[in-house]
Order: sequence, then structure tokens, then C-alpha cells
Amino acid sequence: MTTHPTATRDAWLAKRLELMEAEKALVRQSDALAEQRQALPWVRIDMAYTFETDKGEASLADLFQGRSQLLVYHFMFGPDFNAGCPSCSAIADGFDGFAVHLANHDVMLTAVSRAPLAKLQGFKQRMGWSFPWASSFGSDFNADFHVSFTEGEQRGGGVEYNYRREPAMVDDSAGESLEPSDSRVGENPVEANAFMTGTDRATFFRERPGMSAFVLEDGVVYHTYSTYARGLDGLWGMYQWLDRAPKGRNESGIWWRHHDDYAAA
Repeated sequence: MTTHPTATRDAWLAKRLELMEAEKALVRQSDALAEQRQALPWVRIDMAYTFETDKGEASLADLFQGRSQLLVYHFMFGPDFNAGCPSCSAIADGFDGFAVHLANHDVMLTAVSRAPLAKLQGFKQRMGWSFPWASSFGSDFNADFHVSFTEGEQRGGGVEYNYRREPAMVDDSAGESLEPSDSRVGENPVEANAFMTGTDRATFFRERPGMSAFVLEDGVVYHTYSTYARGLDGLWGMYQWLDRAPKGRNESGIWWRHHDDYAAA
């Protein structure tokens, strides 16, 4: 027997119509928030960032590929990673499907990571992706947009992520190893994700996820918007479906995986 409340169809319909009013209010609020995002002032980008792409060296303006708008997903893949972050990969699994529609709407979508291009290309091939993915290796781009940090910043309390300053990171008081280990995968999401990228917890956490928007006008690039952490939830196509499933996200511990790992799970 189910432990969830049950009802007649008429009683269910009454509750559903009540929920619909709340859903409509949320849609209206979301529309208003979108207008607020678009009304933000623009910040001119004067830094000459350089990226490595499948087509060679590129500037930030080059990443627009002829469009006037650019959306960058800050994909967690540091130079010491052997694979991309599993949760970032889950988001990126949807990019190929809608990137073509964005491009036809004057919006270019690209991922940017700090790992060298060869690593990105290898992982991209493994995942079967085709969306643009640029390497910012050797550039200050990730640091300037607060998605990559140094060990010194971690230990000195210099990490500013999601518009907040984080406390200094310290080693485990129990003196546990920070090296990746499959025996610790079930302990917490950070440990599990670190293991799947072939790094330790501290190295993994020196990269963070985010999304930034840019516009190109008269040859000048402007930064218009950035969001991080839970602000990325709306970009996870699977979450929009799970939030409408009977048991919701139904999350217990770590459940993100690279899509080609599920067969072995």
C-alpha cells in the first residue's frame, strides 16, 4: 500500500487547479526576472583574453562566431583533471540539442574550461558531444569570472564564489588522505565527483561551475550577466523533468555520473 495521500479524481482536480494558480504566478515572476536580467547594465571587457579552440587561437570576440550574443558555460575541468566534472557533464549532455536553435537566434553557446585543449577534445569525443568547447589554459579568464582558484586562495580564505567570500579550506582534522579513492565515493558529492575526475577533493574544488553572458556591439565585448551554483538549476534539462516526476529529484547522496558510466553502475 502506498503511504502517499490518495484522492478521488474530483478532489485531485481541485488540488491541481489550486497548484496551477501557483504555477502561473511562478511563470509571471520568472518572466519579470528575465526582464530584470536583460535590464542589467553592461560592463565593457578590456582584457585581451586568449583561448585555444578546435579552429586555433581565438579571442573572446572570436567565440561569438558571427553572432551578437555569447553564452559561456564555465565547465569544471581543470588542468589536473582526467575527466570533466560529472554534474557539469550532465548539464552539457543537453547542449547539442539546443545549441543550433540558439545559434539561429543570434546566440552562440560555448563551454570554457581551464584544461588544455587536447584533454577537452579527448573527453568531448568520449562523450559524443559536438558543441564548441574552448580552453582558457594560461589565461586569467576563469579567475576573473570567479570559477577557478589557486591553492593559496583556498587555504587563505581568498575564494570568492557566487558573490560570497568562502572560509579558508583546511585539511581533514582526522588526517584522512585527500587522494582519490573509490572506497570514499559514497561519502559525499564532492568526494565522489573528485574521484570521477581523477583528482583529490581540494584540486577538484579549485574549479567551480557557472554561466556568463556577453554581447558584442561595434567590435566591443560587454559582460552582461553571470550566475553560479543553484543559479544553474534552470539549465539542467533533466531537473525540469524530475521536478515534474512523482518523486521529484529523489536525490540521495551522489547520483550524477558521466552518461557512459551508467552501464557500469
